[in-house]
Amino acid sequence: MPHFHQKAPFIVPTTDGKLIEEHFGVVATANIGHSIARMVAPPGWGEPFQTPDFDEYTLVSSGRKQVEADGKTVVLEAGQSIFIAAGTKVRYSNPFETECQYWSICIPAFTPEGANRES
Repeated sequence: MPHFHQKAPFIVPTTDGKLIEEHFGVVATANIGHSIARMVAPPGWGEPFQTPDFDEYTLVSSGRKQVEADGKTVVLEAGQSIFIAAGTKVRYSNPFETECQYWSICIPAFTPEGANRES
């Protein structure tokens, strides 16, 4: 396939108010090599620590996002990005008063099982 115009990304069902639009990945395009998703994290959103089986690149397009990894806390601003290697214990959150919009690229593709989230 020389090209694919994604017009209807898969909306991942969530229970925490976060919007996840998978443009390319396991569900949206049956691609296991990588996934690309647009995320909208509401104010006060957070998820548990995880130790993913995939590398993850995050690029913030608006708002701020907090990343806790390797015992350090980084706050990403719009236009900034971060790389988190597979096997790193990490926690993503938006403890701020405005929503955060960002893009996530995972290699290999994101799967809930591969995230290895703590309970």
